[in-house]
Amino acid sequence: MSADAKILNAVTTISVEGDVAIVTLNSPPVNALSAPVREGLTLGINAALADSAVKSVVLICDGRTFIAGADITEFGKAPVGPSLQDVQNTIENASKPVVAAIHGTALGGGLEVALTCHYRVAVPSAKCGLPEVNLGLLPGAGGTQRLPRIVGAAKALEMMTTGQHVPAKACLAMGLVDELAEEGKLRETAVAFAKKIVAEGRPLKRVRDLEDKVLADRANPGLFAEFRKANARKFRGFMAPESNIKCIEAAVNLPFDEGMAVERKLFMELMTGSQSAAQRYVFFAERQAAKIPDIGDDVAILPVKKVGVIGAGTMGGGISMNFLSAGYAVTIVETQQAALDRGIATIRKNYENTAKKGRLTQADVETRMGLLTGTLALEDLADCDLIIEAVFENMEIKKDVFGRLDKIAKAGAILASNTSYLDVNEIASATTRPESVIGLHFFSPANVMRLLEIVRGAATSKEVIATSMQIGKKIGKVAVLVGVCPGFVGNRILSQRQREAQKLVMEGAMPWDIDRVLFDFGFPMGPFAMSDLAGLDIGWSKENSKSSTIREVLCEMDRRGQKSGSGYYDYDENRNAIPSPVVEKIILDFAAQQGINRRDISDEEILERCVYPMINEGAKILEEGMAIRASDVDIVWLNGYGWPLYRGGPMFYGDLIGLPKVLEKMKTFQAQMGEEFKPSALLERLVAEGKSFKDL
Repeated sequence: MSADAKILNAVTTISVEGDVAIVTLNSPPVNALSAPVREGLTLGINAALADSAVKSVVLICDGRTFIAGADITEFGKAPVGPSLQDVQNTIENASKPVVAAIHGTALGGGLEVALTCHYRVAVPSAKCGLPEVNLGLLPGAGGTQRLPRIVGAAKALEMMTTGQHVPAKACLAMGLVDELAEEGKLRETAVAFAKKIVAEGRPLKRVRDLEDKVLADRANPGLFAEFRKANARKFRGFMAPESNIKCIEAAVNLPFDEGMAVERKLFMELMTGSQSAAQRYVFFAERQAAKIPDIGDDVAILPVKKVGVIGAGTMGGGISMNFLSAGYAVTIVETQQAALDRGIATIRKNYENTAKKGRLTQADVETRMGLLTGTLALEDLADCDLIIEAVFENMEIKKDVFGRLDKIAKAGAILASNTSYLDVNEIASATTRPESVIGLHFFSPANVMRLLEIVRGAATSKEVIATSMQIGKKIGKVAVLVGVCPGFVGNRILSQRQREAQKLVMEGAMPWDIDRVLFDFGFPMGPFAMSDLAGLDIGWSKENSKSSTIREVLCEMDRRGQKSGSGYYDYDENRNAIPSPVVEKIILDFAAQQGINRRDISDEEILERCVYPMINEGAKILEEGMAIRASDVDIVWLNGYGWPLYRGGPMFYGDLIGLPKVLEKMKTFQAQMGEEFKPSALLERLVAEGKSFKDL
């Protein structure tokens, strides 16, 4: 704070340099638009306007960023102090030019405030954006109306429907920013710019009054239809992107105030709807998953510089890429030279494909490959700090590997299994150091999927858990701590859905009926389409096949999924799925052999039978302490299994439709179909107490 700065409130000061007033906000950590910040902005602008010696105003922030957005802790609470719109009106209608000086990020409400300033100056490292769509919302403080007027509808559509953070140089090119300052010289550059616009007699440029860009867009009637068509797949099921598009259409076609009315109406619809509630819940749930109640900040993090991976197949290669991309040295072990060469070649090919798309340089590819060492000797892992086993999913094989690792790995090394189902405690029993053993369950493709289930064994030390959680974050994963039980959290819940899907096919539905219902619910694909994509022959062996299931029969007929051109579906040359009369006949024959009288099954029953047992299984997992919180179960399903983001996860969805409804249906199904539908004790208790999963 400069010596002549005058304190206006707890977060705001004003100082005068020549004829420029500098209003400075300092509300850590990100200068969010809380009531004190809104009050400070109003006090600052009014003080500058009241001072006859002041000819222009610079609005700047202390700390690591400009105003980074709304204060989401105020969502749903009664408003206090001046509203954001009042603040914006004060700035926009000021009789002296106001210059926003931007560093860090100007996001959401922060950019909406900057858009009511008459000019904007930024450092090259700054970024601007309207990311509300990621919370199921739209910019509700004029952003949808002002942004198209300054950058044009095409850029506004791109920015608002992706929520991207746009670098300052790109902002300058599109006219969002008027001048770039040198890094570290934002204040003096903004002050000099403010003096220059006064000296040059430049107008008070109100973004709301700009017409050039929207008039040009009005002359391009196909713009919005083309944008919708190009993004239909990406936006499927989400309400917020379409509402953002409608607001930008209003900015192009209506006067400013009428466009603001459209923005307000659509904002309130989203704000009070279940999709935004789900997306805001997920935002906090993801952060919550990183917090482990019994592991405080005092638990030591073990140093991990070198990583070993056992297995160079699809999983081992993908796991290795996570660490190489994060700058770790990786030693990958295989039993055969051909398999090792193939695995390393696949890693290189994956990186080179990314480079072809412009997301990496060739130098980046070589840097990452330079961190990778291949070997056929398990002994070469002796100096690794973390060793991850990614061999075949068989307990005896895994125990053999861990028994050998126990003799090779250095003291203090973390020994991790990438098992998706097996008992981590039993794996740990093959070693003399069960405290060092943990499950790190990556999802395929491991270099793409965000989820990492971290499986805590009975003896796993707190240091190993804390280190694993931190490593998950470093390699860009969403890490969730789970307990040891068959299938852990994700696959255990999945088995409920798979069982019902298979039963429904025998009782009267077809695979494409089930897939359609789950696709319409929001999943990227249904269970049968997913099986075809993965390959029906995963875990199938020709020698042991006895035509005892539909899947076995399909594999015996060489219908192994997309790769063979047919599976549950037939596929055309573009891999488009077509319902198969062959599969329909196989299903009808199977049902007849088993004496099943097939019936018509409604879409509602398909959805309830596939989804309600998942919610119930999640309750059992919580009851047993296999997940720390209901939101952790949701984060697993959102990041590992394609649960639709706008439905918040199975536990959130249970709360949304009402646990009494879930319990009632489970009891009905139990009476009709047996004990597989037995409600969990936790579900019974929550309903009896009038509570939800969120109350746990």
